[in-house]
Amino acid sequence: MNKKDLVGKVIHYYDKIGVAVVKLEKALKVEDKVKFTKNDASFEQTIESMQLDHKPVTSGKKNEEVAIKVDQAVKSGTTIYKA
Repeated sequence: MNKKDLVGKVIHYYDKIGVAVVKLEKALKVEDKVKFTKNDASFEQTIESMQLDHKPVTSGKKNEEVAIKVDQAVKSGTTIYKA
């Protein structure tokens, strides 16, 4: 993974609902395939839903903080790359 593929970073994770809040470094859309990476752990998933200010959206822009439903638990600081 290189820096140009960096999409953003997890800044908070809600474990009860399986949602990560992500600070975006570049645009991200629903249906994009991404890879979550932290230390040696990583997994890929397709973005199925995204929210901005508690409202469903189909995309997020650079510097926005979006909430994404994730398939696995993630920690703050987890980086997200285009897969």
